[in-house]
Amino acid sequence: MPGGHLSSAPPGTNPRTPASRLTELGHNARGRLRAASALAVLSGWLLLPQAALIAHAVQRVFVENAPAAQVSAALWALLATLLLRAALGWAGRRLADQSVERIRMDLRARIARRLLERGPHWVRSQQSGALAERMGTHVDALESYFGGFVPVRAEVVWVPLAILVAAFSVDRVVGMILLLTLPLAPVFMMLVGWGAEAASRRQLQALARMGGHFADRLRGLGLIRLYGRGDSELRGIEEAAEGLRARSLKVLRIAFLSSAVLEFFASLSVAMIALYLGLTYLGMLNLRAAPLSLETGVFCLLLAPEFYAPLRRLATHYHDRAAALAAVDEIATALGPLDDAAAGPIARVAPVEDDALIAARALTVRHHAAAPLVLRDMDLTLRRGQHIALAGPSGGGKSTLLEALAGWLPLEGGEVRRADGLRIGYAPQRPFLFAGSIADNLRLAKPDATEAELRLAAEAAQVGAFADRLPDGLDTRIGERGFGLSGGEARRIALARVFLRDPDVLLLDEPTSFLDADTEAAVLRAIARFAQDRAVVMATHSAAAMAAMAQVWNVGDGRVRAMETRA
Repeated sequence: MPGGHLSSAPPGTNPRTPASRLTELGHNARGRLRAASALAVLSGWLLLPQAALIAHAVQRVFVENAPAAQVSAALWALLATLLLRAALGWAGRRLADQSVERIRMDLRARIARRLLERGPHWVRSQQSGALAERMGTHVDALESYFGGFVPVRAEVVWVPLAILVAAFSVDRVVGMILLLTLPLAPVFMMLVGWGAEAASRRQLQALARMGGHFADRLRGLGLIRLYGRGDSELRGIEEAAEGLRARSLKVLRIAFLSSAVLEFFASLSVAMIALYLGLTYLGMLNLRAAPLSLETGVFCLLLAPEFYAPLRRLATHYHDRAAALAAVDEIATALGPLDDAAAGPIARVAPVEDDALIAARALTVRHHAAAPLVLRDMDLTLRRGQHIALAGPSGGGKSTLLEALAGWLPLEGGEVRRADGLRIGYAPQRPFLFAGSIADNLRLAKPDATEAELRLAAEAAQVGAFADRLPDGLDTRIGERGFGLSGGEARRIALARVFLRDPDVLLLDEPTSFLDADTEAAVLRAIARFAQDRAVVMATHSAAAMAAMAQVWNVGDGRVRAMETRA
């Protein structure tokens, strides 16, 4: 079975590195990123005519005593250069921002698809706060990498090279100083930054743990107060926050140390150039064949800080690369590969024989890798008009069979085939209701449903029996997970949602639990009327529900056995 098992790399192959994952994530925005990098390089190259124009103007004014009219052309050219650099910077920043936005949206869509592929059963076993952190903070960690580090990376290669060529063309000593001091900065940056990725990974892990911990405690706030554990949980949150603070400061310490190393070597190089030029002007040093003009000296002094400017910007974003590598590795480790072909569907859609809606062959399912098999080598064919009640002890596998037929569980073995275009309606034992109105929760099955359709589905599932007593009827707001409703009321809303979906197959898990006899009888009559030409599989312990179905199957010991069939 292709669905189900997920790994970070196929067997027998080397796992993809975080750097390769980052490269692949930027593929869709590659054109804009390259354009942003090219504009950053062009803006850097314009530093050469800018410095030359300033040096020329200084030479004309302070040495040659030229009138202002003769310097105006150079000043106008300087203004045009500055405006052009500003325009290039704005355009590059805009392209980088557009690229980042596209990458973030694409990555969040991939994560959402991955969660859907993992299935509801896996998602229920995770901390929702940790999953939210991975879709939020972890994805946002990529912003500075693609919007800052990637364009600066191209600038670091080409702009210092152009400045180095210009420096050698006017003064070989200045060029040699720049050439010899250039390698020192990145070497020491790498030595300092080796621990940046590990520190960023620990920070993101702590952030995900704290998000999950805090979200879980918020959901269980009532239970925490009931058992008097408020002070203990507050101390736990304080400890988690303190751990996150310490890890965040460690990341910042590495970032500042990396920048300090670069600033030290850049300042040292500029000081050496200034010292050489000063001694040359004073006549205390003579390493040139021709006298050193003020224009040449000013040109070299202006270019010396700019030679290290791209490296300074790279140092600013160097820890952003480490954070991005850690974030994408954390996401892939938790969710598996994020490419579209990473995993197949849990149940494949294929033609089934005769008029079957769902066909299961040698179906074998377990809840977790270490748990015993719940269903073993089970064959099942579900056709239109079949009404089946699943009986058996609690924990025997009734809910597991429904989830496997719905496609919620990865299969240990066998396969589940569905008819093309099949619509399945599933009402679980513990339905999830969102914070909002009852009508909003019903529209989850059919967003464009009319008021008449909502009312019809609500009446059929006996939702109107309690909704009409509420202040705003179906527009009454309820809390997350159905707060404010009883278990039976929540199940009836889930059943109305199934009716509104108009499915071909109804998979119902204990739909009449917590209902009194009269309401249960009304719900069973509604199910029978709605499902006349549909297939129904209902897990139940109720004798009345079993009596309402045409067939009763017993589920237990990994097997399904027919107990009773009625005409």
